[in-house]
Amino acid sequence: MRSIRFVGLTLVLVGLVASACGGTTPGGGASAAPSQATVTKDLIIGFTASQTGAQNVTSKRQTDGIQLWVDDVTKAGGIKLKDGSVLMPKVKFYDDESKTDRVQALYTKLINDDKVDFLLSPYSSGLVKAAAVVTEQNGRLMVTAGGADDVTMEQGFKGVYQVYAPGSKYLIGAIDLMLKLDPTIKKVAIVNEKDSFSASVVAAANPYAKSKGLDVVVAEGYDTGTTDFNPFINKIQAASPDAIIGGGHFEDGTTFAKQLFEKRVNARFVALLVAPPEPTFKDIGDAAQFIVGPSQWEPAAKYSAETAKAANVPYFGPTPKEFTDRYVAKYSSQPSYQSAGGYAAGLVLQKALEDAGSNDPAKMQSALDKIDLMLFYGRVKFSLDAKTHGKQIAHDMVYVQWQKGSDGKLATQLVWPSDAATAQAQLRK
Repeated sequence: MRSIRFVGLTLVLVGLVASACGGTTPGGGASAAPSQATVTKDLIIGFTASQTGAQNVTSKRQTDGIQLWVDDVTKAGGIKLKDGSVLMPKVKFYDDESKTDRVQALYTKLINDDKVDFLLSPYSSGLVKAAAVVTEQNGRLMVTAGGADDVTMEQGFKGVYQVYAPGSKYLIGAIDLMLKLDPTIKKVAIVNEKDSFSASVVAAANPYAKSKGLDVVVAEGYDTGTTDFNPFINKIQAASPDAIIGGGHFEDGTTFAKQLFEKRVNARFVALLVAPPEPTFKDIGDAAQFIVGPSQWEPAAKYSAETAKAANVPYFGPTPKEFTDRYVAKYSSQPSYQSAGGYAAGLVLQKALEDAGSNDPAKMQSALDKIDLMLFYGRVKFSLDAKTHGKQIAHDMVYVQWQKGSDGKLATQLVWPSDAATAQAQLRK
């Protein structure tokens, strides 16, 4: 078990404001009446992190985002409620080893033994689903930062709230980008990991591709943990597709991209899940070039107080640049969308606490149900339908592509949607 505690600064810092762009340092909230004595309380937030196992790279990014949010709130003097009390967030987490049985046991421990106040999710849809079952059984609230699986959020859960755009959206934009880039593309191969998240992505992408007049010439699934993609690549080469979409998570997606390059598969367009937006994807060198990936968020995102005003919703928290600068200052690396998701989950919890004016679970649930706001991460709003309660319905995906600059170095460019693009997408060469 690992416990991290942050020492708060004085409450004089509560009123810090970052810039005129609409960003703020997280913290503060409603002002207490002058006659009220300030009562400071710890707010214990529990979750599991994959410090080991298949999800360790992306899970660490998410945890880093959560820790940065805690750090920022603490520096700002905590979360100030209407009754004059101030909540100082502390996090308690355990290594789930990327295993669902560990998640179930550890969330039970966090609830019953550690008696945490609120819960955030692990990273990856499979682990989120395992945690959600436990939190629902115990009547506890959980904000999920690392799960996009549609199925999990269609179980009628009452206390689970999804920050990520659901998996059914992941490859839809990639298909739109592909056809905008090259309308002559006709044949598509879909190869994906056989897990709940990837399956939900493909379940939406396959019929969408066909509705656009595309011929799906390969539709294959591979087992989690696959490292040899030769059997699938042989099928792909035999079908001669114009494009390949699919993938699963970081390890398999990275390996698949590398082996496609090594086998000289000449598809003009390749879009893979999860792996491409991760900054370390560039470690596979030229194999990363021209690969497209859907992302929940990128540093070049243009969400602001102005975009919030245009959408008629409030803006809350730092701007994309403020978040990115703070993250780089703390970790000496660029944030990934997993990092942003972790921080955004903290902001959602914070906003609900401020709106509820209390950490009472019933008031918190009511506040979460009402959330509709713009963050540096994008818009966040939850479904209130009984079957899909808590499912994310407002957040949109963006798409990145690895390209070489004039200096010959690989870097990600935001290529879709076009009105937010930092560069034009390119076909594989």
